[in-house]
Amino acid sequence: MLPIARRRARARGLTGALLSAALAITAPGAVHAQGTLRLGMTAADIPVSFGQPDNGFEGFRYMGLMVYDALVNWDLTAVDRPSGLVPGLAESWAPNPDDATKWTFKLRQGVKFHDGSEFNADAVLFNFDKLFKQDAPQYSARQASLVNFRIPAVKSWRKVDDHTVEFTLHAADSFFPYQICYIVMASPAAWEQTGKDWNEFAKTPSGTGPWRLTKLVPRERAEFEPFKEHWDKTRVPKLDKVITFPIPDPNARTNALLSGQVDWIEAPAPDAIPRIKQQGFDIVSNQYPHVWPYHLSFIEGSIWNDERVRKAANLAIDRDGIVQLLGGYAVPAKGHVSPGDAWWGNPSFDIKYDPEAAKKLMAEAGYGPSKPAKTKILISASGSGQMLPLAMNEYIQQNLKEVGIEVEFEVMEWQSLLDRWRAGSKSPDSAGGHAINVSYTTQDPYSSFTRFLRSDLHAPNGVNWGYYSNPEMDEMLKNASLAKTDAERDEWLGKVHTKEVNEALFIWVVHDVAPRAMSKKVKGFAQARNWFQSLTPVYMEQ
Repeated sequence: MLPIARRRARARGLTGALLSAALAITAPGAVHAQGTLRLGMTAADIPVSFGQPDNGFEGFRYMGLMVYDALVNWDLTAVDRPSGLVPGLAESWAPNPDDATKWTFKLRQGVKFHDGSEFNADAVLFNFDKLFKQDAPQYSARQASLVNFRIPAVKSWRKVDDHTVEFTLHAADSFFPYQICYIVMASPAAWEQTGKDWNEFAKTPSGTGPWRLTKLVPRERAEFEPFKEHWDKTRVPKLDKVITFPIPDPNARTNALLSGQVDWIEAPAPDAIPRIKQQGFDIVSNQYPHVWPYHLSFIEGSIWNDERVRKAANLAIDRDGIVQLLGGYAVPAKGHVSPGDAWWGNPSFDIKYDPEAAKKLMAEAGYGPSKPAKTKILISASGSGQMLPLAMNEYIQQNLKEVGIEVEFEVMEWQSLLDRWRAGSKSPDSAGGHAINVSYTTQDPYSSFTRFLRSDLHAPNGVNWGYYSNPEMDEMLKNASLAKTDAERDEWLGKVHTKEVNEALFIWVVHDVAPRAMSKKVKGFAQARNWFQSLTPVYMEQ
């Protein structure tokens, strides 16, 4: 048994024990009340609730965007096209026609926080100060660490009137609305009432979102009830309650569903999908903007500084085998985005399974059977968008070994991996790792490319984890951000992606289709082509 397999078996035992203890309180007969949905997440813990969530995008999905709103929201109603941005707490936004570094946001009026206080421009300033102004009394270093890397464009903000805010950027950047959608609004009044302590605030958090957090037991469960006064009446939840459980092991999640302990699970164990269907449960999936890669380090001593080794690794992976391992619920990756995507470009390096070509490239780079290239990769045992990370990494480890690349894994909890990702590959926390396995969204221009490839966005400024630096790439990214039209932006991003693939700057494996398994009693769910999903239209058939 490989070390990862041993860790998986141990995790299954621990998860089973914790889950049994949690669900003993909420056994089917006790909670299967009218309109209660019980949901098993892939996260190892309940996402933090004080505003900006942890646990990656699963934290946004099952905490951040349930309890809170942003100025700009994602349209989660469409299932036949990628999600776009829609007005949230801001009714409109636009750059100043005379100064593209200034953006004006007109705020929605009449919006209330869960505690009854009013949302206005002062609340916006309060929330930006808590993230960026270190001398502000409400500043939260933890919240800042979880989101500031997503919004590097903003320089300052000011109140124009009670329902208008102006942001000033470091430089003109058309991607700004895609960055601001990750900043959620917490209630200043509730923070005051809880003693100006974010830890106390987290126990009874107050946002403007469609759900109120009513109970939280760390590592066990979170309970949510509808906020019936939500400003968007189309998003008032139909359920009476949602209970989320952290169940990081896929087999434990699957068993919880099959035994009736939960009604819905994220990422079911692929080998159990036939049984899940046979027992009358639904499997729901949809294409969404996702890539499962290895993010490579370009610091001194990394084997990935050699383009031949990077290309060899990309050619060594049997992606069809990975798709089969995942029960067919994935698509082989040929780059960060897929052929046919508006940002695909015209790369000449064809990413496919060709181990003989990989061995030839390794030989050209000076490696062989008696001199393998050795590297350490940081990976997680579970997590949002991570699919089936332990089994997938074991499979790839063998693929790479066959062409002369020996991989050592350091396995950790998902949030710990994200903390190391934000710290950068030069950090002592990376423990000599020269690659990291974090799945990424490709649903907006900034998140898809800029944050990884712009040379100034390494730690602590951003998540260019591997310290990649190339003036030509910087110029192309700048031109994309300054584009006046979508077509012009897409043309530049196509050039960015072409260069990225031709130089094999990542090792790309698959795109997920986000399978979820649920009871046939779950009704009303429409799976958006987005990392985030809405539970507001869901109800339980009795």
